[in-house]
Amino acid sequence: MNNRQKGSCYENIAASFFEAKGYKILERNYRRETGEIDLIAEDHGVLVFAEVKYRAKKSKGYPYEAVNAAKQRRIYRTAQWYMNERHVPVTRPCRFDVVSILGNEVTQIENAFGGF
Repeated sequence: MNNRQKGSCYENIAASFFEAKGYKILERNYRRETGEIDLIAEDHGVLVFAEVKYRAKKSKGYPYEAVNAAKQRRIYRTAQWYMNERHVPVTRPCRFDVVSILGNEVTQIENAFGGF
C-alpha cells in the first residue's frame, strides 16, 4: 500500500469514528493551493476541520505531534478558502481538531489549535 492509500484508509477510520459520534461528514480531502484538509464535518452546528495523523508505534512520536505550526497555518488558510467558496458566515462556530491514530487507538483532540 502506498502512502496515499494508507492515508485514505486512516481517513476512512477517522470518518467512521466521527459518524459514530453523530458528526455529519461534509467533505473529504478538500484541496486548494493553500493545502489540504482531511475531513470537514459538522458537529451540532459547529464546522469541524480535522487533520488525521497515523503512526503504527509511538517510537517516532505521537501522531498529533506531526501537526506543527506550519501545518496548522496551511489548514487554517485552506479552511478560509472553504468558508469563502461555500459562503459560510464568519459568525458560524468552527474548530480545528486532530484525529490521532496510534496503532488501533483513535483519539480526537478537539480544538487542537486556533486560527492565526
